[in-house]
Amino acid sequence: MKWTIAPAASFAQYASQWRALNAATLATPLLEPEFVTPLLAHFGKDEVLAHCEHGGETVAMALLTRRRATAWETFQPSQAPVGMWLQQPGLDTAALMAGLMRALPGVPLVVSLLQRDPALETRPAGAGALSTMDYIATARVTVAGSFDDYWAARGKNLRANLKKQRTRLAREGIATRIDVVTGASDAAAAIDDYARLEQSGWKAGQGTAVHTSTAQGRFYRALFESACARGEGRIYRYWFGDQLVAMDLCLAVNGTVIILKTAYDAAAPQGLSPTLLMREEQFRALFDGGAVRAIEFYGKVMEWHTRWTDEVRTMYHVTAFRWPVLGALKQLLKARPRRQAARPDTGPASD
Repeated sequence: MKWTIAPAASFAQYASQWRALNAATLATPLLEPEFVTPLLAHFGKDEVLAHCEHGGETVAMALLTRRRATAWETFQPSQAPVGMWLQQPGLDTAALMAGLMRALPGVPLVVSLLQRDPALETRPAGAGALSTMDYIATARVTVAGSFDDYWAARGKNLRANLKKQRTRLAREGIATRIDVVTGASDAAAAIDDYARLEQSGWKAGQGTAVHTSTAQGRFYRALFESACARGEGRIYRYWFGDQLVAMDLCLAVNGTVIILKTAYDAAAPQGLSPTLLMREEQFRALFDGGAVRAIEFYGKVMEWHTRWTDEVRTMYHVTAFRWPVLGALKQLLKARPRRQAARPDTGPASD
């Protein structure tokens, strides 16, 4: 197997091979060129594209970024739920990563594949120079049977709470409605609506809210204009009368709806949960429509996720070391008690 390394700026030249490999393996819209290209355009810096051939056939591809002089990892902006790595099933991941390490510039000691999804591929066994570690638990809803049966299986507190909220809305004369933006010509305005909602909440204070003037805002606008043009974008908007109070940004491909982003109006009346109310109506329509088989949340499981589903799985990272002794040393150091300030998990390559 032969790896070649090229600048990520050449991704367009390899897009057909990337698309074919994704279709033959993970088949996820989160790794289609239409998703990857705007990620690179708006968040890429000095990434490289790695391409592996065997017998004239593309067997693996990856987008990688250098974390340190001796450490590489898959390109992983926060807007991407899964890491930029594709490989033919049945191949030895450890052997592929060892070959990749030899092909990368310099003398890498560590290469990490971040945010792998066990629903898409089998988690490799950690042994020798290869190790895996848990990332986050994430949730999905399998759409099967009737919505009424699904709803009856939810917790009593959720059902009673939303019923109480709807009674209050009716008493106060506030009509609710949900609409779904699917047209490419309407996508940009819908993303502007989403940005205004997110700017009203806690993310604005942290500087992480979508804004039309930022790379994140431009990414979602480009992504959904393209997705809606292909019939794969769904932007849900939920209203209290004329007040927009909640939104979901979703991709809908091959029977799966992926919820990428959710926002709500922080100025909504106290005691009402716009997102929960929207989700009930959204899920009812998806169950009744018959075309969707699964709804993916792709995010760290929170308490509110468990109100909607008990289907939870653990995503993971894969790390390959140049020599097995480095992996053994890392495990030894991790086993030692350490006192340090808590910090966000940035993947195994940062350890």
